[in-house]
Amino acid sequence: MENTVTQFTPVDVEARKNLDMHAGDTIRVWSKIQEKGKTRLQAFEGLVLSRKHGTEAGATFTVRKISNSVGVERIFPLFSPMIDSIEIVKRSKVRRSKLYYIRDKAAKEIRRKMKTIFGFGNSAKNATEEAPAEEVETVSQEA
Repeated sequence: MENTVTQFTPVDVEARKNLDMHAGDTIRVWSKIQEKGKTRLQAFEGLVLSRKHGTEAGATFTVRKISNSVGVERIFPLFSPMIDSIEIVKRSKVRRSKLYYIRDKAAKEIRRKMKTIFGFGNSAKNATEEAPAEEVETVSQEA
């Protein structure tokens, strides 16, 4: 068998290896989407939660964003040909290499906001008068 060199991807491997992206950075990933025979670019901007496997072939990074008050996470392969470009929007200094605790922190913030929206606490009587009792009960069970 002869060893032939075939290039599978048009990815600039050296540029991706030297990409200085860490957990805590806010990045914008432009990925190629194929619809009805056409290819377009779609941006996914969010917080980098983790980067795994360094710069080897199977390296991945996880990005989390909030879309319509729902947390959305995507895991991107670093050397994927479906990624057109990666832009670093904002750098942040963090003390962890994996920021998985952000998921719970976001849920707690949403619960805290729901408490202020429905007025649990001192003004609980006003909330029950304005909103139907069923809605108030379901929120209190979730929290």
